[in-house]
Amino acid sequence: MSITRDAVLDALKTLSDPVSGSDIVAAGIVRALTLEGANIRFVLEIDPAKSELYAPIREQAEALVTNLPGVEKVSALMTAHSTKAPPPDLKPSKPAAPQGPQKIPGVDRIIAVASGKGGVGKSTVSANLACALAQAGRRVGLLDADVYGPSQPRMLGVSGRPASPDGKTILPLRNHGVTMMSIGLMTNDDQAVVWRGPMLMGALQQMMMQVQWGALDVLIVDLPPGTGDVQMTLAQKAHVDGAIVVSTPQDVALIDARKGIDMFQKLNVPILGLIENMSTHICSNCGHEEHIFGHGGVAAEAAKMNVPLLAEVPLHLDVRLAADGGAPIVVSKPDSPQAKAFQDIAAGLVERGAA
Repeated sequence: MSITRDAVLDALKTLSDPVSGSDIVAAGIVRALTLEGANIRFVLEIDPAKSELYAPIREQAEALVTNLPGVEKVSALMTAHSTKAPPPDLKPSKPAAPQGPQKIPGVDRIIAVASGKGGVGKSTVSANLACALAQAGRRVGLLDADVYGPSQPRMLGVSGRPASPDGKTILPLRNHGVTMMSIGLMTNDDQAVVWRGPMLMGALQQMMMQVQWGALDVLIVDLPPGTGDVQMTLAQKAHVDGAIVVSTPQDVALIDARKGIDMFQKLNVPILGLIENMSTHICSNCGHEEHIFGHGGVAAEAAKMNVPLLAEVPLHLDVRLAADGGAPIVVSKPDSPQAKAFQDIAAGLVERGAA
């Protein structure tokens, strides 16, 4: 029986952090978890002034993981996060030298999720798609590249500041089977990111290339709305295997969605398909179905372009509540019709070899 990362984390979650009172995984002190067959390694990153307090926690953590079925050897180290090596500064003084598209180390495929305009549910789709792919057995990462409006930390229920052992390499956070990095983890909730283009480009490159993603089957990139610097930088600096464009059915959204599609075509990024979000609404009281934003516009556009319509995702209160609660609908209500829409998208991408 082979040991899994989630099994190790579940065991470690039974230990309480003596400082915060939460479990040691939620407290964010478990770092650099590595599985090499039956050998497990991880680090407990602590305040150096509290090393004596955490010594028994390290021993208990090592013993817990050692007793898991399939584990032969465990190495649990305790290290202090130095104030001299803070998390990396994502505001470079000058843009990096021009380079062509590169593969991100350890990442097999990259899928960009985009929209022509804001408010169409692109980030909700990204979070649910990432979790659905993880449920399908894929090794999934999610890069929140919506620098001005990062929402993935809230949607995936992730908090805490990512660590950087050497001031250069960033250790991402993980929840619901998804490895995630966002600029929102580096700023306060009410702090605006006021950056010009070169700073955005440098930050995105660092989040792609300096994050320790590990071995991933697919990295989902949640792009900001529109056709700006972040989209161009992603396509020019990383090898993007395909893009998914999200739109609501009404004409105003479709006008901007067409611009996003045209942008990817000019950047030589294949369109994997379109998603019609908020496609229909079922009244929870009477069961009446109505198309608040219209219906069929995205399907017609997909047929016109000869690309797949990946899904028509319904408008439902549970989808919003799940995202706000930090557990996307495919995690909180995996058997619901709303979750099935995202699960079908994930299954289709896996079947096509796109994810």
